[in-house]
Amino acid sequence: MDKKEGFSQVCVWPACIVGAEKVKEFEDLMKENFGVRVQYLEEIETFPDRDEFDKNIEGTGGRNDLFFAIHNEDVGSFAIKRLNFGIRWVEDVLADCNYSQRIYPERVFEYKTW
Repeated sequence: MDKKEGFSQVCVWPACIVGAEKVKEFEDLMKENFGVRVQYLEEIETFPDRDEFDKNIEGTGGRNDLFFAIHNEDVGSFAIKRLNFGIRWVEDVLADCNYSQRIYPERVFEYKTW
């Protein structure tokens, strides 16, 4: 996904499903309800957690997480509002202290450098 001009803060909304056919509706909803401009990026189904023997842990993974970017001018007004909905900055999600289980494809680390 190519970054639109002015959209550099990537967010992760765990367990959120939009669907490719409803991207415009999602972006409009974020503008109406939060007063922010967003760029839908993608939805990723999480990988299962792994045990100490590098085996999948049954009953984990398969959650749909939404990745989207906030317009630079809207980050400040969104910073607190997002917390009530479990929306996190991608840098926090992927920080070594938080990301012990590799539940996303490696390419998501590119979002840290947007």
